[in-house]
Amino acid sequence: MKQISGNKLLVKALQEEGVEVLFGYPGACTIDISDELGRQDQIRIILPRHEQALVHEADAYARTTGKVGVCLVTSGPGATNLVTGLATANYDSVPLVCFTGQVARPLIGNDAFQEVDIVGITRSITKYGITVRHREDLGRIIKEAFYVARTGRPGPVLVDLPKDVMAEVGSSEYPQTVNIRGYKPNTSVHMGQLRKAVQALSQAKRPLFLAGGGVIIARAQELFTRIADTTGVPVVTTVMGRGAVPTDHPLYIGNLGMHGSYAANMAVSECDLLFSIGTRFNDRITGRLHAFAPKARIVHIDIDTASISRNIHVDIPIVADAGDALSRMLELVKDCGTRNWLAQIETWKDTHPLIMRPNAVLSPMDILQEINRQFDDCILVTDVGQHQMLAAQYCEVTTGKQMIMSGGLGTMGYGLPGGIGAAIGNPGRPVVVITGDGGMQMNIQEMATAVLEELPVIICIFNNEYLGMVRQWQKLFYDKRYAMTDLRAGALTRRTHFAEHPPYTPDFVRLADSYGALGLRVTSREEIAPAFEKARANKTAPTIIEFIIDPEEMVYPMIRPGGTLEDMIMDSW
Repeated sequence: MKQISGNKLLVKALQEEGVEVLFGYPGACTIDISDELGRQDQIRIILPRHEQALVHEADAYARTTGKVGVCLVTSGPGATNLVTGLATANYDSVPLVCFTGQVARPLIGNDAFQEVDIVGITRSITKYGITVRHREDLGRIIKEAFYVARTGRPGPVLVDLPKDVMAEVGSSEYPQTVNIRGYKPNTSVHMGQLRKAVQALSQAKRPLFLAGGGVIIARAQELFTRIADTTGVPVVTTVMGRGAVPTDHPLYIGNLGMHGSYAANMAVSECDLLFSIGTRFNDRITGRLHAFAPKARIVHIDIDTASISRNIHVDIPIVADAGDALSRMLELVKDCGTRNWLAQIETWKDTHPLIMRPNAVLSPMDILQEINRQFDDCILVTDVGQHQMLAAQYCEVTTGKQMIMSGGLGTMGYGLPGGIGAAIGNPGRPVVVITGDGGMQMNIQEMATAVLEELPVIICIFNNEYLGMVRQWQKLFYDKRYAMTDLRAGALTRRTHFAEHPPYTPDFVRLADSYGALGLRVTSREEIAPAFEKARANKTAPTIIEFIIDPEEMVYPMIRPGGTLEDMIMDSW
């Protein structure tokens, strides 16, 4: 059998796994892998400007395509720069395989240059991590890495590659099958439990579906919508589950939780059966645990056994993939007779509709409504902050649209690289990034990546000159002491050489121009539509649209810290 180096086997393995795109940044311990990748043209190589952005790009590529995202970075700081992105992917169940360079085996543990125990560092934020100690194990470990990443509850896998192992010559064979002792993901649905759940649904007077990100991950939106139509049961979603049914569907109430709609939160509080699918019941949707859905029996379908009854005790647990469970469930469900319950929900909607107060100049809702109007088929990518919650409240996610964000970890800086990864994975499909002036600056160097890859990503910066979500808490709960949130003034508030606040830094329009992108600034409602039209006409480069937003804009409703879903702060206008 032909003998090849570990570097060559890695490239062969990637090709056999069907990898089309690899996001990589080189270094001393991966230079030989980079050389081998440079000799082939089957896999597209993307060179970002920072490893954290690199892993976010692979993450968004995976979320929007359903494929495994693949990363390659060097040892030491290259590997440690992956940590935030690995945690982001782990919380949101995103399949990644990340290869890290490592010093030669004799140097491991000797504090060698650019040596870290990256497997140990990331053990709690990866689904699996391993250092390849023997050349003969390389093919098997790579095969297992892809299998583990995409099966069961998807997640990130890290494979650490010592330089001397990769230089060794060995078999060119790449395994075709996987048999991992102790890892047998559940691939069936317990029909007894599912029938019990469906019976409880049919007997309830006030049933409610709660759809989480698991429905999206399973690509089960159409199935779930058919079940909602058949049963007539209303639907609330987590932020990550938005789009599980089209947001214009008559049975859709809205998001629940900290910034959920009044009607959605009240529906959870008053329902007598909560049928939840693919959610972890984290604190952002539950409020105080003892008061969550206090009148309801709870059904919970989730692929991850560890997620069931971890935060909220459930009455009917079902361990299954959301898509498999919904497919079998469709055969069992019938109309549940929810007319009176739906009428009560409509009353809540009418009493406290989800709407922002008018702004004489420019409101975030004006911008989001224009995005809804102009983009029927697109991928929406948000960063983290007020703009994220506003997008989750007001952006329509209907058939043909997709919304992705960092949900579980809340990673600022995800937006721009996320948009790049989505655009690379979905050529020809519009990608709109919704970010803030704070989040944008956390990975702003990726403008170079977007320009060089000729990606027509439209980047909407909601510039309110503050770290808006933290400022909102400071306004409501800290007597308006805006410590460390003024991005325009920064530390200059204690200096005297500016009579007033200094000019905002950077000038995003000039910055866009310096990168070779299109930069636009919008200060009034009338300028919104023309700006988007110019951006859509810019087909070979990214566009930054900077929207100047009032710092006083707030996200309502909002659950008080430590409150229940009924302890909502409503806009007082």
